Amino acid sequence: MSIRPILTFPHPGLRRPAERVTDFGEAMQKLAQDLLATMRDAPGIGITAPHIGVPLRLVVIEIEPAAPRFCVNPEVEWSSSDLVRREEGSVSMPGVSDEVERPASIRLRYQDMSGTVLNEEASGLLATCLQHEIDQLDGIFWIFRLSRLKRERLVKRFEKLKRLG
Repeated sequence: MSIRPILTFPHPGLRRPAERVTDFGEAMQKLAQDLLATMRDAPGIGITAPHIGVPLRLVVIEIEPAAPRFCVNPEVEWSSSDLVRREEGSVSMPGVSDEVERPASIRLRYQDMSGTVLNEEASGLLATCLQHEIDQLDGIFWIFRLSRLKRERLVKRFEKLKRLG
């Protein structure tokens, strides 16, 4: 496992939609392990391959310690009309966060690390994390779910933190 450099906002790679994974071989397995190591080092609870400059639809989420979840080619098939607001941030924009409103529950279709297609329902923090990371795979950086005013304030705060850093 290698820790890889994380792209920092506003890198254009964070706004580019990722491509479907078609090869589940050794390179993909290594990428998944590198993503896990990079996420833990950041630290974070979710990361995508685009965060490290690899434009593939691969997500790693680890809400519970030592229980990573790998989702390949994930898609939200259904989302509830009930909404929830939760604090979100990004390993690509460390030090800032804000509340984002998203569906409270989702139904997800994805592949595991061997390519097997799975369906799963998620709610709570897991549903929020999955939607956040799938947005990233679609080229939607999380701050674009905020109002323009909130987004501008957050970007200014982030730029200030980078200057002071």
